[in-house]
Formats: sequence, C-alpha cells, structure tokens
Amino acid sequence: MTTTIDPTALADQILDHPATEADIAIVEHQLGRYPRGMAAVGARCVCGRPLAVVTRPLLPGGVPFPTTCYLTSPEAVKAASHVEADGVMQEYSRLVAEDEDVKAAYAHAHELYLAFRHEIAAKLGDTEEHIEGTSAGGMPVRVKCLHALIAQSLVMGRGANPIGDMVLDRVKDEFDPAVCRCSVLD
Repeated sequence: MTTTIDPTALADQILDHPATEADIAIVEHQLGRYPRGMAAVGARCVCGRPLAVVTRPLLPGGVPFPTTCYLTSPEAVKAASHVEADGVMQEYSRLVAEDEDVKAAYAHAHELYLAFRHEIAAKLGDTEEHIEGTSAGGMPVRVKCLHALIAQSLVMGRGANPIGDMVLDRVKDEFDPAVCRCSVLD
C-alpha cells in the first residue's frame, strides 16, 4: 500500500529543522565518524535521538551521494543487517519482480525518493545531475540495501516503501521506532 506523500512539503518540514550540533554529535557517535553532508534528522526515536538523517546529494568536496535517507540508529542498522544476513533480500527481489502490486509500489517509492531528493537539492542549492535517476537500495528493480529502504520508510512514513515497511515489520522485536532501545546515549 502506498500513501500520498508530497515531497515538497516533506522537504520543507524536515529542512525547517536543520541538524543541530547536538544531533550531529549523536549521529557522529552512532556512526563512529563525522556525518558528512547531514542536513537534518529525518526520523527520531520516541526518546528524541536520531534514527535516520537526510543527507545532501552533494557532499563537501563535490562528492555525489544518492542516499538521501540514511539510517544511523545502531539498533536499526543491526536489525537490517540481521535480515540481510538471513538472505531475505533475494526473497524481496523476487517479490518485486513477480508481484505486480509490490512492483508498482516499489517503483513509486523510487520516484518518491527522486522527487524528495530533488526538493532537498533545490532547497540547499545542490546539483544532482551526477546521480540523476539513481535512488537507493536497488530501487526500482531489485533489493540491494535494506538499510536504505528502512531509512526511507522512517523518514517518509509507512507506505512510502513497501520493502522498507516489510523489513520494519519483520524486525519489530529487535527494532521498533516506537520503542526506545537506544544504546548510544547523549
């Protein structure tokens, strides 16, 4: 099931609250490195800590970066990695290839991702021709990175990405954005 998401309104809403120094410090601790190009927190845990961030399409130094919705929560990253290690990505790729409803919803997720990134780029004065047509996670035809697909579901909400939603359902006992399990504290 897809939902109607206005990429312009979503970009405005997210960029109205740019990343603070405290957000950047938490994400740096989560990732173990400085979060280059972090524009804002796209999704937060119920405790307020970042789960996923919105990253510029052009990193400092002119480095192209198509992964606009970037998963940072160690708990979410670990849960997605467990699903990937279980070999489920082949099952999801087969579903995208064979189920017309999932295929259409996944193609819509790809278009939504591109439109959202375009809005972010335009609002931040970035260029994106270097990544034109490229979204994240293998969209629109295969499932390549569950982390990116979960991040899209977290940033844009349920219904934005069918595979991201399926993974969130699958890992709810290990990671649930409505239950704080944060191991990285302020």
